[in-house]
Amino acid sequence: MNVIKLAIATLAFSSLLACNSSGQQKGTTEIKVKDGKAKSVAAFAEGCFWCSEHIFEELAGVDSAVSGYAGGHTKNPTYEEVCTEKTGHAETVLVYFNPKVISYTQLLDAFFQSHDPTTLNQQGPDVGPSYRSAIFYTDKEQEMQATEAIKKWTPKFEKTIVTEVAPLTTFYRAEEYHQNYTSENPYNSYVRAVSLPRFDKFQRACKLKMKN
Repeated sequence: MNVIKLAIATLAFSSLLACNSSGQQKGTTEIKVKDGKAKSVAAFAEGCFWCSEHIFEELAGVDSAVSGYAGGHTKNPTYEEVCTEKTGHAETVLVYFNPKVISYTQLLDAFFQSHDPTTLNQQGPDVGPSYRSAIFYTDKEQEMQATEAIKKWTPKFEKTIVTEVAPLTTFYRAEEYHQNYTSENPYNSYVRAVSLPRFDKFQRACKLKMKN
């Protein structure tokens, strides 16, 4: 795990608890994933969710991205528990999008352009299974498109793609201090050193329409 990132998050969480009149830790919340007629849902894990949430939210057609945890076995895991690498969860973003503006296939392209899918359990300075590359599909069509995307992007990388493709069985919304972290903390040391440079690199490479 990235010790600096964990220390920053723990400090932020401690501040949040100090403002909580009950003084008790609030657990994470399970989100029931349902597709609507106008919007659909996708789930991607590609390292730090502070980074990936910011990336996906800047894509035209994406309504919002929620930072959370997927792919694990512990119910209502906290960030500190996930960082122990014992819950099985990956830092994941749940992406709500309008398929009339951006397709799931295009989101898959953004996924492969916004991180290195060939590094096992690592993205940049963040190391551990919670930072693994993964596509969590909501139905058979998404599973098929994810498999096809891996075939499409394989020739573009020198090393083998190690992205996990698995069903999205449960998604837990992360603690509130994680939501929109990059945009709300632009001067944070981790954000300046990792999140923003990663976004800038993605923005230069991506051909998809951005919101700004």
